[in-house]
Parts: sequence; C-alpha cells; structure tokens
Amino acid sequence: MHTDPTDLLFHSERMETKRLLVQLSIIVLGMLSFSVDCIDRTYFPSSFLFGTATSSFQIEGAYLEDNKSLSNWDILTHIPGRIRDGSNAEITDDHYHRYMEDIELMESIGVNAYRFSISWSRILPRGRLGGTNSLGIAFYNRLINALLLKGIKPFATLNHYDIPQELEVGYGGWLNPQLQEEFGEFADICFREFGDRVKYWTTFNEPNIVVTYGYRIGSYPPNRCSRGFEDCWSGNSSTEPYVAAHHIILAHATAVETYRSKYQIKQEGAIGIAMSTTWFEPLRNITEDYKASQRALAFNAPWFLDPIIRGDYPSEMRQILGSRLPKFSGSDKRKLQSKLDFIGINHYTSLYVKDCPKCGAVGPKGDALVLTTGDRDGVPIGKKTAMTDMFVVPRGMEKIVMYTKQRYENISMFITENGYPQKSDHRTPLKILLNDKERVEYLQTYLTSLHRAMRQGADVRGYFIWSLMDNFEWLSGYSLRFGFYHVDYETQVRTPKLSATWYQEFLDNSKLLINEL
Repeated sequence: MHTDPTDLLFHSERMETKRLLVQLSIIVLGMLSFSVDCIDRTYFPSSFLFGTATSSFQIEGAYLEDNKSLSNWDILTHIPGRIRDGSNAEITDDHYHRYMEDIELMESIGVNAYRFSISWSRILPRGRLGGTNSLGIAFYNRLINALLLKGIKPFATLNHYDIPQELEVGYGGWLNPQLQEEFGEFADICFREFGDRVKYWTTFNEPNIVVTYGYRIGSYPPNRCSRGFEDCWSGNSSTEPYVAAHHIILAHATAVETYRSKYQIKQEGAIGIAMSTTWFEPLRNITEDYKASQRALAFNAPWFLDPIIRGDYPSEMRQILGSRLPKFSGSDKRKLQSKLDFIGINHYTSLYVKDCPKCGAVGPKGDALVLTTGDRDGVPIGKKTAMTDMFVVPRGMEKIVMYTKQRYENISMFITENGYPQKSDHRTPLKILLNDKERVEYLQTYLTSLHRAMRQGADVRGYFIWSLMDNFEWLSGYSLRFGFYHVDYETQVRTPKLSATWYQEFLDNSKLLINEL
C-alpha cells in the first residue's frame, strides 16, 4: 500500500496529541484529590454495558445518497432561521462513509456497546407502500457486522426524532393513527434484517421531547403550535401534543407486539423505550411546590411510561387535562399488555419547580401548572453549562433512577444518554475544546451518583455517554459539542479530547478520584 508522507505526519501529530492528553488527564485527576471517594470500572457488574451514543441524523450525512429520502428534519434544517448557526446535516460527521474509522475510535476507548439509530428514511424512503431500500439495509448490516468484529454490542434505536417527510406530508405525521402501522412495518423490517445480531432495541428516543417541541412549542418538526408559542404555520398546543403522544405510545406497542410474537424467542433480545428525564425539586419548602414537583415529574417520562407499563396515563395528567387526554380502547389496552423489557433513561440535568395554577399556557411544562427554573434566590441549582436550562446537578442521577425504580417496580434500566455540552464557534481555540475537564468532572460525579442508586438496588444494566463525537445538535447546529472526539467539520479529522482519555482509563479499571457529592 502506498503511504503518503502527509499521512505519516498526521499520524505523528495525533500520537503527540494523545500523549499530551494523557499527561493532562493525570494532572486533572490529581487536582481532584481533595475530599474524595474512589470508583472504577470494577464497581459495576462485569456484564454492565459501557458505551457511547449517537443518532443517524446527527452523524451520518449522505442525506440523499443510496436512495435515502428526505426526512422532516432535512426539510426543517434547510428553512432559513430555524437552526441557530444556519447549518444543516447534509454532511455532518460523514459517518455513512467513515463508520469504520469511528468504530476504531470506539475500540480504542474500550467500550463494549454502541447505541445508534436506524434512519427510517434509508430503510423505507416512501413508507411501507414504497418498497424497502436494499442499499440502506446493506449499510446497517455493514455497521453492525463491523461492531461485532470489534466486540462491541449494537444497541439500536428505531426512531430518534426524524421520520420520512413523505409520511409527514401524506399522513400529517403523528397526528394520524395510521402512522402506527407505518412504524410497525419499519420495525418489522429492522427486526427481520438485523435482529439476529442486535440484542437491544429501543423503539423511540425521547418521544416526550418530540411531541412537546413538535406540537406544543413548535420549534421541532412539524412546527405545529398555537399562536404565541413559535412561528408556526398551524396547530393547537392544548390538544395536539397529547394526540401525537397517544399514537406514538400505540406505535411502540405495535412494534413490541411484533417483536414478541415473531422474533424475540428466536433472537433472544430485549426491547424498550428511551425517555428524556429531568429531576425536579421544589423551589420552596412548601406543600404546593412539593406537589408541583410531583406533577412536573408525572408530565415528563411517566406520560409515556405509565400507559406502556400500567395501562393508562398518570392520574395527575387525567385530573388536569380531562377530555384533552385521549382514552385507550379495549383493543389498545390489549396491545399495551406487551409492555417492554427495559426503560432507557436520558438524563442530563435537574431544575427547581414552583406551583403555578395560572401557567396552563406557559412553556413546555405549562399544562402541569408549574414554572421551572434553575435558580433559587439568585443561586443556581448547579454549575451552569453552555445550554440555558442545563446545570451540573449530580444528585439528580440518583434521584431520577430511584424514582423510576420505585414507580415501575424496578424494571431493568439503561442510562441511554448522559453528557456535557461545550459552547463552540469559529473563535473557540482547539486547545480549549480538547481540554474538556468540565466534561470529565461532570461524568465522574454523575457516574458516582448512578452507582449510589445501584447500591440501593436499582437494576441498571448499562450507561451510554452522549456522544462519541461532536455532531449536529438539532436546533443548535454545530454551536454545541458533546463529543469525546473533536470533529473538524471541514476536514472531518477526529481528535481525542481529555474526556476520551479519561473514559479509556476508566474502562481499563484505573482508579479515579471522584469528588464527594
């Protein structure tokens, strides 16, 4: 094989960067030596999954390649003014062509699992009546096989926000119950084509975010909301989020029913759903705010999990919403009996909650009659981050896991996302982005908090960090970076950050010094 001298130079530079990061990590870990508690990989079961997470839209690029159709997010990102930095995901990390390199990055860190999503637009570009795309199936087969060759377990998500635009136009998206059958067909194809090797499935990623920001706030596709929320074309923020959620819940049940009846026994896999979770604490030490925090929690993940696991919506939602909340028919309830095998928890932060009886039309949590805030008397709940409502509150991890354990009788859980954002623009020096000690401290303390929940009996079986590499962060575009690896979007060069070295050392069973929470 011909070797270009520039390749040798690039390899030398990467090795030098890695050497410096290792030295830097030793210094940073040493700085954390005061008031410490020790934790390492051996504190978790040997079967525990430690991985990284991504989604297809955010990293793949190749947005019209190999017969892929446009998704609803492809459309949104090409509308001027919708994305903070004016960018789109046409190329992003070019993972579609560079997946082998990215798997090598995972192997170098030492993860034993990788959570990714399958693009609906690549598998069924025009829905179930348009035919299956063999080229899309071939790509995910290559990806899955390459992961297994490196000893990395595939953990696949069927839907991570985006759907084919043709289904948005033809059906009206999740407002139409027929999308349940569309999703069921997509899931069936994925189980059939990949299920002999994929042993962990999640049906949806953060459907509570999809419907809140798609049908209440209106900033996500399909940009539906009432007047006064966002620049929406049409919509009804008081009813449509609940209709869309109802159909997604039943689409989940459709997929699980198919998996249970046709594939699970032979393929010996497990299936669940991944929910966005925020821990809510009372702003004031009064009964009203305590009840408000319980309402805020119920309107969050239990909005979807209660129907799937318990057969109906939370009582807090029924009491407030009344007829605005759809009802499950007898056949719906029979379908819901398929339930799930595990709960995926995406957890990043915590907030304070204040009782607000007149807040029915305010913000994403307005229908819970609450106001959320990150400050109490001018003091933030935790260290601020590059995201407005994201604070570093490690205790929230233990709290949300224990809440989920108690509410759902300790059904198996995976932490399907946990991560830290860096602000990024063309003025941010590379050395600042690579020296992500704040991310290291965040992950260390959240892992310690998770371990505390597990010591109390929480059945948590895996932990996935968002994200393997910097990528397209939805409405924020490329202005936020969550990755272990810095990505230069012009050259596609991946460079390890301090956090990548830290995770590698953690997975190598190195002793880590963790601040007491």
